[in-house]
Amino acid sequence: QVQLVESGGGLVQGGGSLRLSCAASGSIFSRYDMDWYRQAPGKQRELVALISIGGSTKYADSVKGRFTISRDNAKNTVFLQMNSLKPEDTAVYLCHAKYVTTSGYEFNYWGQGTQVTVSS
Repeated sequence: QVQLVESGGGLVQGGGSLRLSCAASGSIFSRYDMDWYRQAPGKQRELVALISIGGSTKYADSVKGRFTISRDNAKNTVFLQMNSLKPEDTAVYLCHAKYVTTSGYEFNYWGQGTQVTVSS
């Protein structure tokens, strides 16, 4: 079991920055691939960024060059640094953890989300 708690959301003007944090507890954090998703009203949930257990990263095209995902395994925390924010980045941002066993069984855990609102 993994418990995920996001923080760092809020209201920011366009062009501003926010840093989201996701603190994990309950299991061995370093074994989990970690992602940030977002969901805006009336839209499907979309993958924003992911970081693997080995530290590889991947980003949605819409945030490349503006967002940076990182992890601190010693602190059981994953971060999302968001710069040059745009009104279209407004959404609830959710932290996700995934662990796949050697037999292929997949464990998925979600946080409650943190609201990010970008004003124009």
